[in-house]
Amino acid sequence: MSVAFEAPVSAKPFNPQMAALRIIGSAMVAFGVFLSGFVIREPAPYEVMLAVQIAIWFLLGLKISRSVAPLLVLMLLFNIGGMFSLTVMNDMTGAPLYMAVSTFLALTSVFYAAIIEDGHHRLLLIFRAWVAGAVITALLGILGYFHAFPGAEIFTRYDRAMGAFQDPNVFGPYLVAPAIYLMYRLLTTRLSRAVFYVPGILILALGIFLSFSRAAWGLFAFAAIALIVVMLLKERTAAFRMKIFTLSLTAVVILMMAIAGAMQSKKVSDLFMNRAKLVQEYDGARLGRFERHKIGFLMAMERPLGMGPMVLGKMFGEDEHNIWLKTLTTYGWLGFVCYLILLWSTLFIGFRSLLRERPWQPFLMVAWIVLAGHALIGNVIDLDHWRHVYMLFGIIWGCFALENNWQKRTRQSSLANAGIA
Repeated sequence: MSVAFEAPVSAKPFNPQMAALRIIGSAMVAFGVFLSGFVIREPAPYEVMLAVQIAIWFLLGLKISRSVAPLLVLMLLFNIGGMFSLTVMNDMTGAPLYMAVSTFLALTSVFYAAIIEDGHHRLLLIFRAWVAGAVITALLGILGYFHAFPGAEIFTRYDRAMGAFQDPNVFGPYLVAPAIYLMYRLLTTRLSRAVFYVPGILILALGIFLSFSRAAWGLFAFAAIALIVVMLLKERTAAFRMKIFTLSLTAVVILMMAIAGAMQSKKVSDLFMNRAKLVQEYDGARLGRFERHKIGFLMAMERPLGMGPMVLGKMFGEDEHNIWLKTLTTYGWLGFVCYLILLWSTLFIGFRSLLRERPWQPFLMVAWIVLAGHALIGNVIDLDHWRHVYMLFGIIWGCFALENNWQKRTRQSSLANAGIA
């Protein structure tokens, strides 16, 4: 049973104009999240929408609390490390724009945390908008993959679905959080309402499959299993466990049937058999991904300020494909340490509240599981500039701020009751 979220006792007088502005602002937040599924070029419409929102919200009085301040400090220090790396670059082509995007995306995570703390109901808007954007961009990727209409191939790359993204390796992981959220809704709602969630899950799962991103496949499998484990820990009744077992088994069968149907295409089958190999030729070959990781780490150890954005990629013809190496080369030692602290502190504060009955607990659970999965795949892929990762950081820190406020009100209420008694 969920616990009601009580407003502070000293609430401000109702202001109709401000209330209307806040409703419009919440709608803008939802629209901004929706646009996160359409990033064909940088800067994308998402950046424009978020820039306008951030300016308006803070002009209207949105505050950064003590709970959210550490996120702001870590994000700023992380990007200051990146700015230091610019000072050692010989050719700065594209580097200032890269750091501008990095800094802006860092601010978006703080913005999400602040607006969630300001009103936990926005979490529902955020996830619904994320689902809508993900389903549409997944459909574009699926239709593009099968050349369903003239020009549909613009939504693919290297015979892999990428939707309205620049890269299949970003497209696939982007779909995971909304898919896991729909799975949660499916597992916790009445069976009669399953029809509202199953189509969305199938579309997103097929989009993830057709991205042929091994990181996305692994992330989806990890997140789905982790969701079931966490829910079994949270809900221990025999009836609920039987429901989870039945629905999970049914979902696996349906997904396998959908994938088997897709595999009837020779193109799909051939690409799947090639991508399903754990180590590709470009991973283990001479100067392949893993050898570049080793060389890159050795080079980074000699450069405290880093090498600058995209420098290692220009040297070897391939980007880092490792978030730890990326932070070292692009943001220097300062950025690496800040990112390490940021990631582990975010996972820690989220884990502490993971099973507590709160109105925002489902959203925290999904965000925490998916971010933990991203921390794992970050060893073989570069997460930098992934807009949804910054969104996940903001969601978890926003829920952390909500929990701190909840605890503060609980203590105040207990002291007040003790005084009356």
